[in-house]
Amino acid sequence: MKLLDHIGAAEDLRKLPREQLPRLARELREFIIEVVSVKEGHLGASLGVVELTIALHYVFNTPEDRLVWDVGHQAYGHKILTGRRERFHTIRQKGGLSGFPKRDESLYDPFGTGHSSTSLSALLGMALAARQKGNHDRQHIAVIGDASIASGMAFEALNHAGETDANLLIILNDNAIGIDPSVGALKHYLTEVKKGDVSRENLFECLNIRYSGPVDGHDLPVLLGELEKLKGQPGPRLLHLVTTKGKGLRQAEEDQVVYHAPGRFDRLTGELVRREAVPGQGPKYQDVFGHTLVELAGQNPDIVGITAAMPTGSSMKYLMEAYPERAFDVGIAEQHAVTLAAGMATEGLLPFCAIYSTFLQRAYDQVIHDVALQNLPVVFCLDRAGLVGQDGPTHHGVFDIAYLRCVPNMALIAPMDNVELRNALYTVQLGVGGPVAIRYPRGSSREPNWQRPFEPIPWGEARTLTAGGRIAVLSLGPLGQTVAGVIPKTRDPEAFGHYDLRFAKPLDEALLARLGTTCERLVTVEDSALAGGVGSAVLECLSRLGISIPVTCLGISDNFVPHGTPEALYRDQGLDGEGLLNQLNELLDE
Repeated sequence: MKLLDHIGAAEDLRKLPREQLPRLARELREFIIEVVSVKEGHLGASLGVVELTIALHYVFNTPEDRLVWDVGHQAYGHKILTGRRERFHTIRQKGGLSGFPKRDESLYDPFGTGHSSTSLSALLGMALAARQKGNHDRQHIAVIGDASIASGMAFEALNHAGETDANLLIILNDNAIGIDPSVGALKHYLTEVKKGDVSRENLFECLNIRYSGPVDGHDLPVLLGELEKLKGQPGPRLLHLVTTKGKGLRQAEEDQVVYHAPGRFDRLTGELVRREAVPGQGPKYQDVFGHTLVELAGQNPDIVGITAAMPTGSSMKYLMEAYPERAFDVGIAEQHAVTLAAGMATEGLLPFCAIYSTFLQRAYDQVIHDVALQNLPVVFCLDRAGLVGQDGPTHHGVFDIAYLRCVPNMALIAPMDNVELRNALYTVQLGVGGPVAIRYPRGSSREPNWQRPFEPIPWGEARTLTAGGRIAVLSLGPLGQTVAGVIPKTRDPEAFGHYDLRFAKPLDEALLARLGTTCERLVTVEDSALAGGVGSAVLECLSRLGISIPVTCLGISDNFVPHGTPEALYRDQGLDGEGLLNQLNELLDE
């Protein structure tokens, strides 16, 4: 019988003799590999903290003691040891466990962490609340990586924590990599510390945070001793651990970028399971962006690229390889990325700032104050727009239209396919006089023949895909491809006209004025939040023009959409082929 089979909660773990903990670590690592090899998910980060996870729950009285994992990629072992082992095979599946810590999933998850660098602020808040309520014994522990602690928000928390007496223990999990290798001066500083260079003052001690380490994060006896020692100390303190991402699986240790989230692989050999090519499928949208940017940079010397710690995920890596002096990875620092781009734009450069839709939310003030207010030509390339699938509500890119459409000077383009994405990138580098955002989805496109000669997109003009009909369907973005496939299957295809809006802002008001006076009904279709989305924009425009016509708005409902496959989630929203077909047929009856 495995030790792991007897652990239904952290209390069970704390009953084990210390000499059995290394065996438990082997079993936990094997279990993570076994499940993730089939179910997929975030592998390397969780493998790298197996010993730490066991040590934390062994030394501290969780869940009474608060333990927060930043970002949550590294929390699989934590979930398994805290009563979720039997459901772990449902990780990231619809109706199953979240891939990230989630408050309503377990008492052991005191704070939801889907975005990085939130743990220190949240935990400091918990510690100060405990002090205010007279609870001076409760411990508060945050596990944060060297890439995440370099973020501005984490530094803000460190700055505040250093002037408090809060009972706060920060575990710095230093593995020199987030999703891509860590960057920046702090990385070099930590490297010097790990090599024993004491020529500089200790950064954390200067912030009045007691420092311990560096310590081997895979040495369980040493870990237990350090944690027990720190448990009895007052005030804010930091333990610097050195770990290996992907520890225990050779391929994951050697290729840490790929094995961050490798998809399916052989649990015994570690070899990736190759996916079969889908006939008629094009490249990933992110690669269309990355390769097109390199092509445009070869024509336009003013183009530069910026990414916030996602050179591989955004495919900015291609520009970094082709023009390394013109591409910048600023680390997990979206606010800095946006204002850096603004500064470059004031000096005549054309920055393409590639940030996932859900992560640009973290730099909203900078978008408004530093870019749009000054009407600077910054191109925001919003990858992962729409429903992204198993990462769930922290990563769905469904709010960008609503939060950008209201910003003056901002233009917003949503290409329907990869050819349109290519042409949109070409168009904006010709000069549009201000900021523009281009949103595109995660995953593969549908057009394999996408590298065609560039064609500029007429600014603010929609495309007529199917003219005529008494019902005009106005689609925005890739869902237009689904609509185009559905209309011929309706009971009366001739009743529908189909128009690709292309722009959420500026809208094609001339088209709306014509359709609003010649059609019986308009239908808008978008893969973004209905509240404030392009459907709202169409209604506002028609109201302004004094046109009264029924409008049906189809999009993402006013709820946080859970995790699941994109196909299942779009089906739940009525935005898959069958759902759209049914809704269009219902409109025929009306």
